[in-house]
Amino acid sequence: MKAIIPVAGAGTKLRPHSYTQPKALIPLAGKTVLSIIIDQLREANINEFIFIVGYLGDKIRDYVEAKYPELQAHYVQQIDRQGIGHAIKLARDIVNNDEVFVVLGDTICEYDIQEVAGSPFSMLGVRKVDDPREFGVAEMDDEGYIDHVVEKPQIPKSNMALVGIYKIKESELLFQCLENNFIQGLRSHGEYSLTDALDCMLKKGAKFKPFKVESWFDCGRKETLLESNSTLLKKFAPQYPKEYHFENTVIIHPVSIGDGCDIKNSIIGPNVTIGESTTVNYSILRNSIIGSFSNLYDIVLEASIIGSDSGLRGETRRLNIGDNTSIDLG
Repeated sequence: MKAIIPVAGAGTKLRPHSYTQPKALIPLAGKTVLSIIIDQLREANINEFIFIVGYLGDKIRDYVEAKYPELQAHYVQQIDRQGIGHAIKLARDIVNNDEVFVVLGDTICEYDIQEVAGSPFSMLGVRKVDDPREFGVAEMDDEGYIDHVVEKPQIPKSNMALVGIYKIKESELLFQCLENNFIQGLRSHGEYSLTDALDCMLKKGAKFKPFKVESWFDCGRKETLLESNSTLLKKFAPQYPKEYHFENTVIIHPVSIGDGCDIKNSIIGPNVTIGESTTVNYSILRNSIIGSFSNLYDIVLEASIIGSDSGLRGETRRLNIGDNTSIDLG
């Protein structure tokens, strides 16, 4: 089985951070979105990965090669982004008719991945939502199989949303459907949709079973990213280097503090992630994500996301600041 992870999106809803960092590499609970996805897939003994890259794709490659040198990794460039269906189609030659596990690059869910990977059926991850019009939607038959999927329907017949995780056994049929949709120009909301290809497979006799995810973390917007950071910090035990002593500092868990940080005279937490080699002095940080190699002095931050290589001095604010920024609020 091979894993396909599309990470070519520009992450417009996370700007300014996604101007300089792929959203899959945004820090989250001491990890990154991408590392959480890869670690899950490796639990099912999947070691061959196909990354569909585009915007800032070199950073994806550098990160994977540095953190996961043992992976058999392929990188496919999606120059002209025409949707997830188009992205998956680019991996056809590498997949070579093997089973595939597709996980969208901003999708973090809790589920039994070994059970899903070992199932004799193709399976689609689903979760009940209040407003399914913003998602791909799955409709079930009386036997519990999926009999129809549709992308962002205006009048949904089901409230079971597709969460962005797909285990597909019949990969040859998947790519045939993707190719047919491409030839016919079949688009949903202006893009070639993976959902349309899955519906084509259903019409040609493929069988899909749903599996429900326990939790679904939205990492595509600032507000929900902070919520996900808070929840995942509780899941991944509070962590910071044990050998470190932070002078005159109070730590309120859960927090995650990277290697090489210098923190003094501050209150950190709860629900704070700090990247590596960041300096914090005379500051209070709550419910925030702070990038690496940043410098914070005499500031109170709450519900903020601060990019890497940033400098902040001053007073209480709510901020959403990208990488390579220097601000003096004094």
